[in-house]
Amino acid sequence: MEPHPRADTNTAPSAQQPGEAARRTPPSRPSSPGSGRSGEVPVGAPEGLVVPGRGAARVVPAVGASAEGGGASAEGGRDETEGGRDEAEGGRDEAERGAEPERGPGASEAERGPGASEPERGPGASGAERGPEAQSERLRFLDLAARRIARGVDLDEVLRGLYETAVPAFADAVLVHLREPLPTGEGRPAEPLVLRLHSFAQGPGDAVTAAPAGAAGPVRPTVTGPFAELLLARRPVFGDVPEIESVVTELLEPVVGVPTTPAPGRRLIIAPLYGRRHLLGTVALLRAAGRPAFTADDLLVAAQLATHTALGVDASMPYGHEASVADALQLRMLPSSLPETTGVRLASRYLPAAETSQVGGDWYDAIPLPGNRVALVVGDVIGHSMTSAAMMGQLRTTVQTLARLDLPPEEVLYHLDEQAQRLGSEHMATCLYAIYDPISQRLLVADAGHPPPVLLHPDGSGEVLQVPPGAPIGVGGVPFETWELPAPTGGTLLLYTDGLVESRHRDVWTGVELLRGRLEEVAARGAPPPLDMLCDAVLTVLDPDARDDDVALLAARFEGFAPLNVAYWFLSPQPQTAGRARQLTRRALHRWGLGSMLDATELMVSEVVTNAVRYASRPIALRLLRTDVLRCEVGDDSPQVPRMRRAQAGDEGGRGLFLVDQLARRWGATLLSTGKVVWFEQQIPEEYRQQGPDAA
Repeated sequence: MEPHPRADTNTAPSAQQPGEAARRTPPSRPSSPGSGRSGEVPVGAPEGLVVPGRGAARVVPAVGASAEGGGASAEGGRDETEGGRDEAEGGRDEAERGAEPERGPGASEAERGPGASEPERGPGASGAERGPEAQSERLRFLDLAARRIARGVDLDEVLRGLYETAVPAFADAVLVHLREPLPTGEGRPAEPLVLRLHSFAQGPGDAVTAAPAGAAGPVRPTVTGPFAELLLARRPVFGDVPEIESVVTELLEPVVGVPTTPAPGRRLIIAPLYGRRHLLGTVALLRAAGRPAFTADDLLVAAQLATHTALGVDASMPYGHEASVADALQLRMLPSSLPETTGVRLASRYLPAAETSQVGGDWYDAIPLPGNRVALVVGDVIGHSMTSAAMMGQLRTTVQTLARLDLPPEEVLYHLDEQAQRLGSEHMATCLYAIYDPISQRLLVADAGHPPPVLLHPDGSGEVLQVPPGAPIGVGGVPFETWELPAPTGGTLLLYTDGLVESRHRDVWTGVELLRGRLEEVAARGAPPPLDMLCDAVLTVLDPDARDDDVALLAARFEGFAPLNVAYWFLSPQPQTAGRARQLTRRALHRWGLGSMLDATELMVSEVVTNAVRYASRPIALRLLRTDVLRCEVGDDSPQVPRMRRAQAGDEGGRGLFLVDQLARRWGATLLSTGKVVWFEQQIPEEYRQQGPDAA
């Protein structure tokens, strides 16, 4: 992102009060080091201040200035009409510079800030009386402030730059109130004007305190009337201006140790934060009783601090909006919940990057497959941007589509790689795709440049699975390979992205070993540890001071499927096969004590098997699974998926799937790479349900 524009410290012209006669400019003096262009007044500068320049100082009348020196003194605000007066003023400048106290050799004038170590002067003392050296000091301080504030990218960084510069060099406490809601774009700001305390800094340290969220809630003064008009005038004012008396106490409420009664008067400056189009808020600058009160020249400094801060806040809003959109896009594309499948328990975590600007493309997914299997996926789009989050959504959708075709893991990664290349060669991602079968208790895994999964065995030992990684998704032309591994009942598989194990202070493999050791530590406390507790414990391996990537984590606890709850047969595609299927179904249901479900189940099995015999050329697979539901699956090698249709009165067929639809709780057909599977489920009565995975 390009840095936001920084206001010049002394370039914007200031308007005279209406009806005031133009004054004659005094003769020029030699320019002081660090001074700006001649005869120009900074943006938002209060009237009645002496503004430094290469030539003479220009004097403009102050708003609300009193004869006793409320804005500019009578001597400092009056133009010189005689040449001798200039010489007298110059001599007085030299005398005052000689009377200034000696500064420490190691202290920078710009860092001390204007007024930080000067003797206390009357509030009406003009900049001309303090001489060119004081003017140069102010300019150096403002240049330092502009650079620090301009370094900020988001809102918090911009305000931190203000706090670091102003406290304690210029003020003892700084409070920033922002408009609620902050106006964006060309739209009209909300009315009435409501200010909400964002944060404040106080004391010699650089600690910044967020808005308090106590029982009374944050400070939210609704601004109307003269105070609102004063803010819209874009000029800073002292705390003794009558228009702000009603809101001073509320604005300064969180400041500790600085009395607000009686009113702080000239120890308080309220400066409006005015952006390119709208008023964004206010900044309050407060000095304690132990240091000099603000002078009229300090209004000039406050105006410049407010101008730079307002421009920084204005520039940070599109950046913050983009970051929030990327965050929302990322979270929206992650699964809202994990499926509940028999034979495996699942848990997940997602942590965005420590910095909002670092939103990436990490994702995880769990996709149910035919036969109570489940696909476990974790991936990471390379890069950190809104584009990465959008790319992640496209790849995740592609994986879901490919998974429902029941393709082997290497085929899923192959087609995912093709899709990534079509989306653009600059987009690359890592991905790990695994299929868990709770009946065979086997795991199929393919890796595309992703960190290896970690398996926590039932005995509490951890193992980093040695799955050969392929090239990342998007490289193209590189084959992928599927590895088959045992998945022991009671074991836990952990899939994760590199943000969990890699940081600026350690490499991936060091982090993987730390992860494996952490899993073993948790398992040693009691086996098996609950999945949610395990995920929370795993996240403690993160390096909070060096984490600059988001983290996706998916944990799967293998529970398996008891063989007694499975009935499996292969049948030849012959006319008598439907009768054989009914007979086998009857035996299985009697063995499980589900005789009350026999009639409906036999009818549906007969209809589905008859349909498979009509199109199959190879043996038909019939499988019954008993969990809290009775599931029947019939698979064949024909890719033609049956569709329910309305049979006419004279049709002999066409009613099979209609009967299944009426009798089953759910049914469906899944197209596979080797054919299809038609399945249906029935609810088992409560008294006949199994009480665990090993129940007979």
